[in-house]
Amino acid sequence: MIRFFDLSISFVLLVIIFPVMLLIFLICFFDTGSPLLLQDRVGKNLKIFKLLKFRTMQLNTDSVASHLADPNKITKVGRYLRKYKLDELPQLINVLKGDMSLVGPRPNLPNQSELIEERKKMFVYNVLPGITGLAQVSGVDMSTPSDLAKKDLEGISNMSLHKYFCIIWKTILGKGVGDALK
Repeated sequence: MIRFFDLSISFVLLVIIFPVMLLIFLICFFDTGSPLLLQDRVGKNLKIFKLLKFRTMQLNTDSVASHLADPNKITKVGRYLRKYKLDELPQLINVLKGDMSLVGPRPNLPNQSELIEERKKMFVYNVLPGITGLAQVSGVDMSTPSDLAKKDLEGISNMSLHKYFCIIWKTILGKGVGDALK
């Protein structure tokens, strides 16, 4: 049932916000010359997939977790996109492809070995990663791997449509900060 809502909501949102995404694409093109970022991420069953985002950092920036990123590498446009989470919009395509869900643990980078080990212990990789999740709306980021894995487990335990929509609603209302750079 959740997959049905993932597909329906993602498709409708992509249709509605296509003009906004096109505008962001053009702005990012003039900002960095390369508006989209395809980044390897760890998904369900530890399968690597390509996560799609609008580029918020200068070209040739190392691929590291947000809390480890050099804030000086973020472009002015990128700072704005991150603040309003607009850089995440292309991930709706990942949801349609089946790489992600709207709600689930945020997918980590393959080089985040400590987080991968903590998540393995909690069986977090048994579900699709999400654009948002309980950790993000609770303000838990990737800088504390054990806390994040525990919050991820709490978020996926007994997932229901009610929990799913509550997390989406809290995300829309801007609850928590998740992985955003301050």
